[in-house]
Amino acid sequence: MHSAEAFAAIYRRACDRKGGEAGLQALLPQVLSAEELAQYADAELLSAMSRQVFQSGFVWRVVDNKWPEYETAFFGFEPHKVLMLSPEQLAARASDPKLIRHASKTQAIYDNAAMVLDIAREHGSFAHYLAAWPTADITGLWQALKKRGARLGGNTGPYFLRGIGKDTFLLTDDVQGYFKAHKLVDAGFGSQTGLRQVQQIFNAWQRESGLSLACISRVLACSVGDNRI
Repeated sequence: MHSAEAFAAIYRRACDRKGGEAGLQALLPQVLSAEELAQYADAELLSAMSRQVFQSGFVWRVVDNKWPEYETAFFGFEPHKVLMLSPEQLAARASDPKLIRHASKTQAIYDNAAMVLDIAREHGSFAHYLAAWPTADITGLWQALKKRGARLGGNTGPYFLRGIGKDTFLLTDDVQGYFKAHKLVDAGFGSQTGLRQVQQIFNAWQRESGLSLACISRVLACSVGDNRI
């Protein structure tokens, strides 16, 4: 493994590629404070999580257009109401032409509703659980969601967290390409070792820059490759 590049150099390169600092700043994502995150209702989080599951590997616009029908079909994503659905009712929703015909992703709504309720019982609410998780170990939260939930592996869990405003970096193609090109990891990005190595470098860049992990991730993506941010 090689030493990480100074983040200041990455930032300057991203500015050059985006027409200056003002252009880059306009592209940076916003994150919520722990207090703001804790205000989410568990139904809101289950809806956002389920939408991300369906968007994975699918046309996002189609999912977004159908989502009002999902809100109706799944009782506003109130977890305890979702868990009242019978297997036959879930199967009917998985074949409903107003929704998206995908049995395993439909089942994931049910399975993740169970996870949300279990965690809410342990921590007061699912929102409190997410809000309290330290960003210095954000990959630990990725792994917890993957282990306890359904279809939340890969980038699905991280994109869900980014979508609700939880501070996290993303392992986009550009970010992974940078780490490979600079030989900053010696394990797969899906392994615990690889994730730990990536987390350590992002933590160092955060100490250097004072920026959120989300902003660091976006700046890095803007500094290299095809800018798939």
